[in-house]
Amino acid sequence: MQQQVISAHDIFPHIRVVMGMVIGLGLTRLLLGVARIVQHPSQYRLYVVHLGWVASVLLAIVHFWWWEFGLFQIQAWTFGTYAFIVSYAVTLFLLCALLFPDSLRDYESYEDYFYARRAWFFGLLAATFVLDVVDTFIKGDAHFQKFALEYLIRTPILVALCVAGSVTPNRLFHRIFVVGMLAYQMSWILRLFYRLDGT
Repeated sequence: MQQQVISAHDIFPHIRVVMGMVIGLGLTRLLLGVARIVQHPSQYRLYVVHLGWVASVLLAIVHFWWWEFGLFQIQAWTFGTYAFIVSYAVTLFLLCALLFPDSLRDYESYEDYFYARRAWFFGLLAATFVLDVVDTFIKGDAHFQKFALEYLIRTPILVALCVAGSVTPNRLFHRIFVVGMLAYQMSWILRLFYRLDGT
């Protein structure tokens, strides 16, 4: 019984601190990248698809941090669960690092950089969609069942789109993908909070 009290009230806040550090690093990376664009707008040519993915990942990180509050429902933590959650956060951080590298010296623009690293970016993005399903499942069967149908439909589609994005340099595909992704994210968040509020 004592172990359950420790798990519920002591371990979860500790894990939130660890996640917060990793997610905070990712958020910082994105914000510094955006600040660099504002400070030096002519240093590298901007690319609307790249900026779209910056907005998408920023939205995903903010949503992830809010939604992870649901982990308080876990009554008995294991190291495996802890390692999984940290790995999910690290994957999001790596997405941020890929969007804004330390240097663009080898590239003429954000567009050149994006397409040169698209396989890494979309590989990690696909991983986040799969990790999200597992993350929802570990919050409990009842929690998972609320979203199971949509996850079963959206996850294969999004992973397939990421695979396509990782291999095709077609600019039209990438514009449609990022616009569609942003629209879906907004729809998902609005429907989610509508459902949670019960209004």
